Amino acid sequence: MADDLPELLRWWHEGETVGVATVVATWRSAPRQPGATMLVGPQGEAVGSVSGGCVEGAVYELAQEVVETGTPALQRYGVSDEDAYAVGLTCGGILDVYVEKVSRDSHPELGGVAEDIAEGRPVAVATVVAHPDPVWVGRRVVIHPDLPPTSSFGSERADAAIVDDARGLLASGHSETLTYGPDGERRGEGMRVFVSVHAPAARMLVFGAIDFAAACARVGKFLGYHVTVCDARPIFATASRFPEADEVVVEWPHRYLQGELDADRIDERTVLCVLTHDPKFDVPLLEVALRMPEVAYIGAMGSRRTHDDRMTRLREIGMSEPELGRLSSPIGLDLGARTPEETAVSIAAEIIAMRWGGRGERLTAVDGPIHHPNTGWVNGSSSPFGEDPLPQHAQGTTI
Repeated sequence: MADDLPELLRWWHEGETVGVATVVATWRSAPRQPGATMLVGPQGEAVGSVSGGCVEGAVYELAQEVVETGTPALQRYGVSDEDAYAVGLTCGGILDVYVEKVSRDSHPELGGVAEDIAEGRPVAVATVVAHPDPVWVGRRVVIHPDLPPTSSFGSERADAAIVDDARGLLASGHSETLTYGPDGERRGEGMRVFVSVHAPAARMLVFGAIDFAAACARVGKFLGYHVTVCDARPIFATASRFPEADEVVVEWPHRYLQGELDADRIDERTVLCVLTHDPKFDVPLLEVALRMPEVAYIGAMGSRRTHDDRMTRLREIGMSEPELGRLSSPIGLDLGARTPEETAVSIAAEIIAMRWGGRGERLTAVDGPIHHPNTGWVNGSSSPFGEDPLPQHAQGTTI
């Protein structure tokens, strides 16, 4: 929605009604990702694209119908086996498109959402796009990381599950369709909720171009982070050694971190993984890191002996005990990890536990709910990107 938001917001302010088509799920080689939108304006104007031209004509007609009837629709588009020239995606992809009418009456929260986006404040809009009871379809809630939701889906159980899961998606910075039972049951089916996230991906800064860093970059990308690997040694800090990283930087780590801080590219979601375990690199780096404004996580690799030596050196340069208390060292949870990949999982587990308040214990030995009160990192139901995410009767039809 962000690309088409200025035009949509102009019509919204003018009191017009607009047909909005949003990609909510894709499979195979669909050309647009979830969140891509196409608008049909009050005079029939078409703005944006949901498929790069493959199905825009059909979506345009559906949007006009939705504006006229006021009934939202969820439609699947894909290649027809019977007729390759029928409406479909010639690239072989499949996508689900949710179409709704948007006006000041139907979406009064849009102005506030637009302000959040303009100011860089993370915000998510969760919309019910499919439900056995048509009354639920179109219900939406605006969700922020640390504020109460704007409204309700009409069920405490659904509110709790969806808001928690949407905040997890906000933390990772990506949009997704989540599946629940009709009343928000995590292991059920029937209700699909598209969470449109407007937030940059959180950053993971990995310092030290070693094999453990490559594994950490892979796990970081899997968790949805924008991953940067930094090392002062150009022979080691190369893109070919870290293909999963979004960027590889050759610079002294403390200089790079200070530069990112000065450029306001570090925030409270940023995680730092210091894997150099070499005093000439990690002591200056940790001096900068531990004196920065709050970040989500600062971890440093090393043996117990390395840790003790590092803490002594940090105290010698004047680091206070509260500052040192922000450091996770030795890095990771006690999983008995040995290989780089296992160590990366250990680090990721500690980051997740600190993010959501987990204790790192075996669930089989813990009573009570699996998710902590402020949790909801992932939806416990089946993935919307599985083989058959829509009920059989709904495939290829308007819901």
